[in-house]
Amino acid sequence: MAFTYKVAALAPTIQPPMDEQILSTETESPTLAAAQESVAPPALSSASVWLMAITVGVTVANNYYAQPLLADIAASFHLTVTRAGALAMFGQVGTALGMFLFVPLGDKFERRALISTLLIAAAASLILVALARTAWWMAAAYFCVGATAATVHVVVPFAAHLASPSQRGRVVGTVLGGLLFGILLARTFSGALGAVLGWRAVFIIAAAFMIILAATVRTRLPFDRPEVKLSWLELMRSTWGLVRAHATLREAALLGALSFAAFSAFWTTLVFHLGLAFGQGSTAAGLFGLAGAVGAAGAPLFGTLATRHGPRVTVAIGLCVTLLSFLIMGLGGGILVALIVGVIGMDLGVQLSHVSNQTRIYQIDPQARSRLNMVYMVSYFTGGAIGSYLGAVAWHALGWWGVCGFAAAVLSIAILVQALFGRTNSSAAPV
Repeated sequence: MAFTYKVAALAPTIQPPMDEQILSTETESPTLAAAQESVAPPALSSASVWLMAITVGVTVANNYYAQPLLADIAASFHLTVTRAGALAMFGQVGTALGMFLFVPLGDKFERRALISTLLIAAAASLILVALARTAWWMAAAYFCVGATAATVHVVVPFAAHLASPSQRGRVVGTVLGGLLFGILLARTFSGALGAVLGWRAVFIIAAAFMIILAATVRTRLPFDRPEVKLSWLELMRSTWGLVRAHATLREAALLGALSFAAFSAFWTTLVFHLGLAFGQGSTAAGLFGLAGAVGAAGAPLFGTLATRHGPRVTVAIGLCVTLLSFLIMGLGGGILVALIVGVIGMDLGVQLSHVSNQTRIYQIDPQARSRLNMVYMVSYFTGGAIGSYLGAVAWHALGWWGVCGFAAAVLSIAILVQALFGRTNSSAAPV
Protein backbone atom coordinates (compact mmCIF):
# COMPACT_ATOMS: atom_id res chain seq x y z
CA MET A 1 0.00 0.00 0.00
CA ALA A 2 1.30 3.54 0.70
CA PHE A 3 4.52 2.27 2.34
CA THR A 4 5.17 -0.18 -0.50
CA TYR A 5 4.81 2.45 -3.18
CA LYS A 6 6.98 5.01 -1.39
CA VAL A 7 9.81 2.50 -1.04
CA ALA A 8 9.47 1.63 -4.73
CA ALA A 9 9.64 5.30 -5.68
CA LEU A 10 12.76 5.96 -3.56
CA ALA A 11 14.64 2.83 -4.65
CA PRO A 12 13.69 1.92 -8.21
CA THR A 13 16.79 -0.20 -8.65
CA ILE A 14 15.49 -2.73 -6.12
CA GLN A 15 11.83 -2.50 -7.06
CA PRO A 16 10.29 -6.01 -6.97
CA PRO A 17 8.56 -7.53 -9.97
CA MET A 18 5.00 -6.46 -10.57
CA ASP A 19 3.59 -9.79 -9.34
CA GLU A 20 5.28 -9.24 -5.99
CA GLN A 21 3.91 -5.69 -5.80
CA ILE A 22 0.42 -7.06 -6.35
CA LEU A 23 0.98 -9.75 -3.74
CA SER A 24 2.16 -7.21 -1.17
CA THR A 25 -0.88 -5.04 -1.86
CA GLU A 26 -3.22 -8.00 -1.40
CA THR A 27 -1.69 -9.57 1.69
CA GLU A 28 -0.69 -6.74 4.01
CA SER A 29 -1.91 -7.22 7.53
CA PRO A 30 -4.91 -5.52 9.13
CA THR A 31 -2.42 -3.92 11.56
CA LEU A 32 -0.72 -2.05 8.70
CA ALA A 33 -4.09 -1.01 7.26
CA ALA A 34 -5.08 0.32 10.67
CA ALA A 35 -1.79 2.22 10.91
CA GLN A 36 -2.46 3.86 7.57
CA GLU A 37 -5.95 4.82 8.70
CA SER A 38 -4.49 6.37 11.84
CA VAL A 39 -2.78 9.04 9.72
CA ALA A 40 -5.97 9.89 7.82
CA PRO A 41 -6.72 13.59 7.28
CA PRO A 42 -8.92 15.53 9.71
CA ALA A 43 -12.69 15.16 9.58
CA LEU A 44 -14.10 16.10 6.20
CA SER A 45 -16.11 19.33 6.29
CA SER A 46 -19.87 19.24 5.87
CA ALA A 47 -19.63 21.63 2.91
CA SER A 48 -17.32 19.26 1.04
CA VAL A 49 -19.51 16.26 1.83
CA TRP A 50 -22.62 18.03 0.53
CA LEU A 51 -20.81 19.23 -2.60
CA MET A 52 -19.76 15.64 -3.31
CA ALA A 53 -23.31 14.41 -2.70
CA ILE A 54 -24.71 17.04 -5.08
CA THR A 55 -22.03 16.23 -7.66
CA VAL A 56 -22.79 12.52 -7.73
CA GLY A 57 -26.55 13.15 -7.71
CA VAL A 58 -26.58 15.59 -10.62
CA THR A 59 -24.03 13.56 -12.60
CA VAL A 60 -25.67 10.15 -12.20
CA ALA A 61 -29.00 11.74 -13.15
CA ASN A 62 -27.68 12.03 -16.73
CA ASN A 63 -28.06 8.27 -17.07
CA TYR A 64 -31.72 8.29 -16.02
CA TYR A 65 -33.30 11.33 -17.65
CA ALA A 66 -34.29 9.17 -20.60
CA GLN A 67 -36.29 6.54 -18.70
CA PRO A 68 -39.59 8.44 -18.22
CA LEU A 69 -39.09 9.91 -21.71
CA LEU A 70 -38.64 6.57 -23.47
CA ALA A 71 -42.14 6.60 -24.94
CA ASP A 72 -41.53 10.08 -26.44
CA ILE A 73 -38.04 9.17 -27.64
CA ALA A 74 -39.34 5.92 -29.14
CA ALA A 75 -41.99 7.91 -31.01
CA SER A 76 -39.35 10.34 -32.35
CA PHE A 77 -37.25 7.52 -33.79
CA HIS A 78 -40.06 5.01 -34.49
CA LEU A 79 -38.72 2.43 -32.00
CA THR A 80 -40.47 -0.58 -30.45
CA VAL A 81 -40.60 -1.03 -26.65
CA THR A 82 -37.78 -3.59 -26.79
CA ARG A 83 -35.54 -1.27 -28.81
CA ALA A 84 -36.33 1.62 -26.48
CA GLY A 85 -35.20 -0.63 -23.60
CA ALA A 86 -32.00 -1.32 -25.52
CA LEU A 87 -31.42 2.45 -25.71
CA ALA A 88 -31.50 2.64 -21.90
CA MET A 89 -29.09 -0.29 -21.88
CA PHE A 90 -26.58 1.68 -23.99
CA GLY A 91 -26.20 4.29 -21.25
CA GLN A 92 -25.50 1.69 -18.58
CA VAL A 93 -23.08 -0.25 -20.79
CA GLY A 94 -21.31 3.07 -21.35
CA THR A 95 -21.11 3.58 -17.59
CA ALA A 96 -19.59 0.13 -17.11
CA LEU A 97 -16.93 0.88 -19.74
CA GLY A 98 -16.34 4.36 -18.34
CA MET A 99 -15.69 2.92 -14.92
CA PHE A 100 -13.26 0.44 -16.40
CA LEU A 101 -11.36 3.24 -18.17
CA PHE A 102 -11.61 6.20 -15.80
CA VAL A 103 -12.26 5.10 -12.22
CA PRO A 104 -8.86 3.42 -11.58
CA LEU A 105 -7.24 6.75 -12.49
CA GLY A 106 -8.60 8.12 -9.20
CA ASP A 107 -5.81 6.15 -7.47
CA LYS A 108 -3.21 7.83 -9.72
CA PHE A 109 -4.16 11.44 -10.63
CA GLU A 110 -5.16 14.53 -8.67
CA ARG A 111 -8.86 13.89 -8.20
CA ARG A 112 -10.33 17.40 -8.49
CA ALA A 113 -8.83 17.91 -11.93
CA LEU A 114 -9.88 14.43 -13.07
CA ILE A 115 -13.47 14.96 -11.90
CA SER A 116 -13.73 18.40 -13.54
CA THR A 117 -12.42 17.09 -16.86
CA LEU A 118 -14.94 14.25 -16.88
CA LEU A 119 -17.78 16.66 -16.08
CA ILE A 120 -16.91 18.80 -19.11
CA ALA A 121 -16.90 15.64 -21.25
CA ALA A 122 -20.35 14.81 -19.83
CA ALA A 123 -21.65 18.21 -20.92
CA ALA A 124 -20.44 17.62 -24.49
CA SER A 125 -22.08 14.17 -24.57
CA LEU A 126 -25.43 15.55 -23.34
CA ILE A 127 -25.41 18.17 -26.10
CA LEU A 128 -24.88 15.40 -28.66
CA VAL A 129 -27.93 13.57 -27.26
CA ALA A 130 -30.05 16.70 -27.58
CA LEU A 131 -28.96 17.12 -31.21
CA ALA A 132 -29.53 13.47 -32.20
CA ARG A 133 -31.27 12.98 -35.55
CA THR A 134 -31.25 9.16 -35.83
CA ALA A 135 -31.65 6.28 -33.39
CA TRP A 136 -28.03 5.22 -33.88
CA TRP A 137 -26.80 8.77 -33.23
CA MET A 138 -28.92 8.82 -30.09
CA ALA A 139 -27.58 5.43 -28.97
CA ALA A 140 -23.93 6.44 -29.52
CA ALA A 141 -24.37 9.77 -27.74
CA TYR A 142 -26.20 8.14 -24.84
CA PHE A 143 -23.40 5.59 -24.58
CA CYS A 144 -20.98 8.53 -24.12
CA VAL A 145 -23.28 10.05 -21.50
CA GLY A 146 -23.14 6.76 -19.63
CA ALA A 147 -19.35 6.59 -19.91
CA THR A 148 -18.90 10.07 -18.41
CA ALA A 149 -21.41 9.25 -15.65
CA ALA A 150 -18.60 7.06 -14.29
CA THR A 151 -17.35 10.33 -12.76
CA VAL A 152 -19.62 9.47 -9.85
CA HIS A 153 -17.42 6.52 -8.99
CA VAL A 154 -14.33 8.67 -8.82
CA VAL A 155 -16.10 10.96 -6.35
CA VAL A 156 -17.38 8.27 -3.94
CA PRO A 157 -13.99 6.68 -3.11
CA PHE A 158 -12.53 10.22 -2.97
CA ALA A 159 -15.05 10.98 -0.21
CA ALA A 160 -14.22 7.72 1.57
CA HIS A 161 -10.51 8.54 1.33
CA LEU A 162 -10.90 12.05 2.77
CA ALA A 163 -13.20 10.96 5.61
CA SER A 164 -11.80 9.95 8.99
CA PRO A 165 -12.46 6.30 9.96
CA SER A 166 -15.08 7.31 12.54
CA GLN A 167 -17.13 9.28 10.00
CA ARG A 168 -16.60 7.09 6.92
CA GLY A 169 -19.87 5.16 7.13
CA ARG A 170 -21.89 8.36 7.49
CA VAL A 171 -19.96 10.18 4.74
CA VAL A 172 -20.25 7.31 2.26
CA GLY A 173 -23.94 6.99 3.13
CA THR A 174 -24.53 10.73 2.58
CA VAL A 175 -22.72 10.78 -0.77
CA LEU A 176 -24.51 7.63 -1.92
CA GLY A 177 -27.76 9.22 -0.74
CA GLY A 178 -27.01 12.00 -3.22
CA LEU A 179 -26.49 9.33 -5.86
CA LEU A 180 -29.84 7.68 -5.25
CA PHE A 181 -31.63 11.04 -5.04
CA GLY A 182 -30.11 11.80 -8.44
CA ILE A 183 -31.28 8.49 -9.91
CA LEU A 184 -34.82 8.91 -8.60
CA LEU A 185 -35.40 12.66 -8.95
CA ALA A 186 -33.89 12.61 -12.45
CA ARG A 187 -37.08 10.87 -13.53
CA THR A 188 -39.28 13.46 -11.82
CA PHE A 189 -37.30 16.32 -13.36
CA SER A 190 -37.14 14.92 -16.87
CA GLY A 191 -40.72 13.63 -16.84
CA ALA A 192 -42.16 17.01 -15.85
CA LEU A 193 -39.83 19.14 -17.97
CA GLY A 194 -40.04 16.85 -20.97
CA ALA A 195 -43.84 17.06 -20.95
CA VAL A 196 -43.61 20.85 -21.24
CA LEU A 197 -40.49 21.54 -23.33
CA GLY A 198 -39.85 18.21 -25.07
CA TRP A 199 -37.23 15.59 -24.35
CA ARG A 200 -34.35 17.42 -26.10
CA ALA A 201 -34.57 20.39 -23.73
CA VAL A 202 -33.93 18.09 -20.76
CA PHE A 203 -30.48 17.19 -22.06
CA ILE A 204 -29.53 20.79 -22.91
CA ILE A 205 -30.32 21.88 -19.34
CA ALA A 206 -28.42 18.87 -17.98
CA ALA A 207 -25.35 19.95 -19.99
CA ALA A 208 -25.49 23.38 -18.33
CA PHE A 209 -25.56 21.69 -14.91
CA MET A 210 -22.37 19.81 -15.79
CA ILE A 211 -20.48 22.97 -16.72
CA ILE A 212 -21.46 24.69 -13.47
CA LEU A 213 -20.46 21.65 -11.44
CA ALA A 214 -17.08 21.36 -13.17
CA ALA A 215 -16.15 24.90 -12.14
CA THR A 216 -17.41 24.43 -8.57
CA VAL A 217 -15.61 21.13 -8.00
CA ARG A 218 -12.35 22.51 -9.38
CA THR A 219 -12.35 25.41 -6.93
CA ARG A 220 -14.10 24.04 -3.83
CA LEU A 221 -13.07 20.45 -3.17
CA PRO A 222 -9.83 19.67 -1.28
CA PHE A 223 -6.64 19.06 -3.24
CA ASP A 224 -5.52 15.44 -2.97
CA ARG A 225 -2.85 13.69 -4.99
CA PRO A 226 -2.69 9.89 -4.52
CA GLU A 227 0.63 8.26 -3.71
CA VAL A 228 0.25 5.32 -6.10
CA LYS A 229 2.92 5.38 -8.84
CA LEU A 230 1.59 2.89 -11.37
CA SER A 231 0.71 3.13 -15.05
CA TRP A 232 -2.87 2.48 -16.15
CA LEU A 233 -1.96 -1.03 -17.28
CA GLU A 234 -0.30 -1.73 -13.93
CA LEU A 235 -3.36 -0.38 -12.13
CA MET A 236 -5.56 -2.76 -14.10
CA ARG A 237 -3.24 -5.67 -13.43
CA SER A 238 -3.25 -4.94 -9.70
CA THR A 239 -7.05 -4.70 -9.85
CA TRP A 240 -7.27 -8.26 -11.10
CA GLY A 241 -5.06 -9.22 -8.18
CA LEU A 242 -7.55 -7.60 -5.80
CA VAL A 243 -10.42 -9.55 -7.38
CA ARG A 244 -8.55 -12.85 -6.98
CA ALA A 245 -7.50 -12.14 -3.41
CA HIS A 246 -10.74 -10.92 -1.83
CA ALA A 247 -13.90 -13.04 -1.68
CA THR A 248 -15.72 -10.11 -0.08
CA LEU A 249 -15.14 -8.02 -3.20
CA ARG A 250 -16.38 -10.78 -5.50
CA GLU A 251 -19.48 -11.35 -3.39
CA ALA A 252 -20.35 -7.64 -3.09
CA ALA A 253 -19.91 -7.14 -6.84
CA LEU A 254 -22.22 -10.04 -7.71
CA LEU A 255 -24.90 -9.05 -5.18
CA GLY A 256 -24.80 -5.45 -6.39
CA ALA A 257 -25.21 -6.54 -10.01
CA LEU A 258 -28.22 -8.73 -9.24
CA SER A 259 -29.91 -6.07 -7.10
CA PHE A 260 -29.44 -3.34 -9.70
CA ALA A 261 -30.65 -5.61 -12.50
CA ALA A 262 -34.02 -5.88 -10.75
CA PHE A 263 -34.07 -2.13 -10.03
CA SER A 264 -33.32 -1.22 -13.66
CA ALA A 265 -35.90 -3.64 -15.06
CA PHE A 266 -38.56 -1.85 -13.02
CA TRP A 267 -37.67 1.69 -14.03
CA THR A 268 -37.17 0.85 -17.71
CA THR A 269 -40.69 -0.58 -18.02
CA LEU A 270 -42.66 1.53 -15.51
CA VAL A 271 -43.68 4.18 -18.04
CA PHE A 272 -45.19 1.52 -20.32
CA HIS A 273 -47.05 -0.12 -17.42
CA LEU A 274 -48.46 3.23 -16.28
CA GLY A 275 -49.67 3.95 -19.80
CA LEU A 276 -51.40 0.59 -20.14
CA ALA A 277 -52.82 0.23 -16.61
CA PHE A 278 -53.61 3.84 -15.72
CA GLY A 279 -53.47 5.85 -18.95
CA GLN A 280 -50.55 7.92 -17.63
CA GLY A 281 -47.29 8.94 -19.30
CA SER A 282 -43.86 10.40 -18.60
CA THR A 283 -45.02 12.91 -15.97
CA ALA A 284 -46.56 10.18 -13.79
CA ALA A 285 -43.48 7.98 -14.21
CA GLY A 286 -41.31 10.86 -13.09
CA LEU A 287 -43.46 11.47 -10.02
CA PHE A 288 -42.77 7.93 -8.86
CA GLY A 289 -39.21 9.11 -8.31
CA LEU A 290 -40.50 11.24 -5.44
CA ALA A 291 -41.84 8.13 -3.71
CA GLY A 292 -38.55 6.35 -4.22
CA ALA A 293 -36.62 9.31 -2.77
CA VAL A 294 -37.69 8.08 0.68
CA GLY A 295 -35.02 5.41 0.32
CA ALA A 296 -32.37 7.97 -0.55
CA ALA A 297 -33.22 10.01 2.55
CA GLY A 298 -32.24 7.06 4.71
CA ALA A 299 -28.76 6.66 3.18
CA PRO A 300 -26.73 8.31 5.99
CA LEU A 301 -28.60 6.16 8.52
CA PHE A 302 -27.90 3.06 6.41
CA GLY A 303 -24.17 3.85 6.49
CA THR A 304 -24.28 4.14 10.28
CA LEU A 305 -26.24 0.88 10.60
CA ALA A 306 -23.75 -0.94 8.37
CA THR A 307 -20.90 0.28 10.57
CA ARG A 308 -22.69 -0.63 13.81
CA HIS A 309 -24.25 -4.01 12.99
CA GLY A 310 -22.01 -5.26 10.20
CA PRO A 311 -22.64 -4.63 6.51
CA ARG A 312 -23.20 -8.30 5.74
CA VAL A 313 -26.35 -8.28 7.90
CA THR A 314 -27.70 -5.08 6.35
CA VAL A 315 -27.05 -6.38 2.81
CA ALA A 316 -29.24 -9.40 3.59
CA ILE A 317 -32.00 -7.22 5.00
CA GLY A 318 -31.89 -4.97 1.94
CA LEU A 319 -32.19 -7.89 -0.48
CA CYS A 320 -35.16 -9.34 1.40
CA VAL A 321 -36.95 -5.96 1.53
CA THR A 322 -36.43 -5.50 -2.21
CA LEU A 323 -37.78 -8.96 -2.99
CA LEU A 324 -40.87 -8.37 -0.84
CA SER A 325 -41.48 -5.06 -2.62
CA PHE A 326 -41.51 -6.72 -6.04
CA LEU A 327 -43.96 -9.32 -4.80
CA ILE A 328 -46.25 -6.49 -3.63
CA MET A 329 -45.93 -4.69 -6.98
CA GLY A 330 -46.53 -7.87 -8.93
CA LEU A 331 -49.65 -8.82 -7.01
CA GLY A 332 -50.98 -5.25 -6.88
CA GLY A 333 -49.75 -3.93 -10.21
CA GLY A 334 -53.18 -2.55 -11.06
CA ILE A 335 -53.52 -0.72 -7.72
CA LEU A 336 -51.77 2.64 -7.51
CA VAL A 337 -51.23 2.47 -3.73
CA ALA A 338 -49.56 -0.94 -4.06
CA LEU A 339 -47.16 0.45 -6.67
CA ILE A 340 -46.26 3.42 -4.47
CA VAL A 341 -45.65 1.21 -1.42
CA GLY A 342 -43.62 -1.16 -3.57
CA VAL A 343 -41.47 1.64 -5.01
CA ILE A 344 -40.69 2.99 -1.53
CA GLY A 345 -39.75 -0.49 -0.28
CA MET A 346 -37.72 -1.30 -3.40
CA ASP A 347 -35.64 1.85 -3.16
CA LEU A 348 -35.10 1.42 0.59
CA GLY A 349 -33.91 -2.14 0.02
CA VAL A 350 -31.65 -1.34 -2.95
CA GLN A 351 -30.12 1.63 -1.16
CA LEU A 352 -29.50 -0.34 2.04
CA SER A 353 -27.78 -3.13 0.10
CA HIS A 354 -25.75 -0.70 -2.00
CA VAL A 355 -24.45 1.43 0.90
CA SER A 356 -23.63 -1.72 2.88
CA ASN A 357 -21.77 -3.33 -0.02
CA GLN A 358 -19.65 -0.24 -0.57
CA THR A 359 -18.92 0.06 3.14
CA ARG A 360 -17.62 -3.54 2.96
CA ILE A 361 -15.30 -3.05 0.02
CA TYR A 362 -13.77 0.21 1.31
CA GLN A 363 -12.48 -1.74 4.34
CA ILE A 364 -10.33 -3.99 2.15
CA ASP A 365 -7.43 -1.69 1.12
CA PRO A 366 -7.34 2.08 1.85
CA GLN A 367 -4.88 2.78 -0.98
CA ALA A 368 -6.92 0.93 -3.62
CA ARG A 369 -10.40 2.32 -3.02
CA SER A 370 -10.85 3.62 -6.58
CA ARG A 371 -9.90 0.25 -8.04
CA LEU A 372 -12.11 -1.63 -5.57
CA ASN A 373 -14.97 0.71 -6.39
CA MET A 374 -14.35 0.21 -10.10
CA VAL A 375 -14.71 -3.57 -9.78
CA TYR A 376 -17.89 -3.22 -7.77
CA MET A 377 -19.50 -0.56 -9.95
CA VAL A 378 -18.58 -2.16 -13.30
CA SER A 379 -20.38 -5.24 -12.07
CA TYR A 380 -23.23 -3.11 -10.70
CA PHE A 381 -23.92 -1.26 -13.94
CA THR A 382 -23.38 -4.33 -16.08
CA GLY A 383 -26.17 -5.88 -14.05
CA GLY A 384 -28.24 -2.75 -14.57
CA ALA A 385 -27.71 -2.81 -18.32
CA ILE A 386 -28.73 -6.46 -18.56
CA GLY A 387 -31.71 -5.78 -16.30
CA SER A 388 -32.88 -2.87 -18.49
CA TYR A 389 -32.85 -5.03 -21.59
CA LEU A 390 -34.28 -8.19 -20.04
CA GLY A 391 -36.93 -6.15 -18.26
CA ALA A 392 -38.09 -4.84 -21.63
CA VAL A 393 -38.04 -8.38 -23.05
CA ALA A 394 -40.07 -9.65 -20.07
CA TRP A 395 -42.57 -6.82 -20.55
CA HIS A 396 -42.95 -7.64 -24.23
CA ALA A 397 -43.46 -11.36 -23.47
CA LEU A 398 -45.52 -11.37 -20.25
CA GLY A 399 -46.36 -7.78 -19.36
CA TRP A 400 -46.07 -6.45 -15.81
CA TRP A 401 -46.14 -9.95 -14.32
CA GLY A 402 -43.10 -10.79 -16.44
CA VAL A 403 -41.14 -7.77 -15.17
CA CYS A 404 -41.90 -8.40 -11.48
CA GLY A 405 -41.32 -12.15 -11.89
CA PHE A 406 -37.94 -11.51 -13.51
CA ALA A 407 -36.93 -9.14 -10.68
CA ALA A 408 -38.13 -11.56 -7.98
CA ALA A 409 -36.15 -14.41 -9.55
CA VAL A 410 -32.98 -12.31 -9.73
CA LEU A 411 -33.31 -11.22 -6.10
CA SER A 412 -33.94 -14.78 -4.97
CA ILE A 413 -30.69 -15.79 -6.67
CA ALA A 414 -28.91 -12.93 -4.85
CA ILE A 415 -30.21 -14.11 -1.45
CA LEU A 416 -29.05 -17.65 -2.26
CA VAL A 417 -25.63 -16.40 -3.40
CA GLN A 418 -25.13 -14.49 -0.15
CA ALA A 419 -26.09 -17.54 1.89
CA LEU A 420 -23.60 -19.69 -0.04
CA PHE A 421 -20.80 -17.14 0.31
CA GLY A 422 -21.51 -16.89 4.02
CA ARG A 423 -21.28 -20.65 4.46
CA THR A 424 -18.09 -20.90 2.37
CA ASN A 425 -16.38 -18.08 4.28
CA SER A 426 -17.87 -18.73 7.71
CA SER A 427 -14.44 -18.71 9.32
CA ALA A 428 -13.53 -15.30 7.86
CA ALA A 429 -14.21 -11.91 9.39
CA PRO A 430 -17.85 -10.88 8.99
CA VAL A 431 -17.50 -8.07 6.45
